[in-house]
Amino acid sequence: MAAKYTMPSSILLLVSALLLSCSAARFLEEAAEEHPAAVPELPKIPELPHPVVPELPKLEVPELPKLPEIPHLSVPEIPKPEVPEIPKPELPHELPPLPKLELPPKPEFHFPEPEAKP
Repeated sequence: MAAKYTMPSSILLLVSALLLSCSAARFLEEAAEEHPAAVPELPKIPELPHPVVPELPKLEVPELPKLPEIPHLSVPEIPKPEVPEIPKPELPHELPPLPKLELPPKPEFHFPEPEAKP
C-alpha cells in the first residue's frame, strides 16, 4: 500500500521545487540593478571611397585548328558459325506405374464417451 503513495508525493515534491526555483530566479532578476554601460562609444571611422577597378581588355583567343575528318571504318560482317543440333533423348510416352505404398494398420483407440451437459 505504501508504494501507491510514493509516486504522487515525489511528483508533488518535484513540482514544488520547480516553482520555488522559478520564483527565486525571478526575485533575483528583479533585485539586480541595471548598470549603465561604462564603455565609451568609439568615434566613427570615415569611410574610404571604393577604388575603381579598370576593365581589362578581352584577350583574343585563337581558333582551334579543325581536325581532319576520319572516314568511318566499316566493320566487316563475320559469318555465323554453324552450330550442330544436339540430339534430344527420346522420352517414353507412358510413364511406368508408381509403386503403391502400404500404410501400417491404424491402431484402434477407445475414447471415453463425453457426458451430456445438463
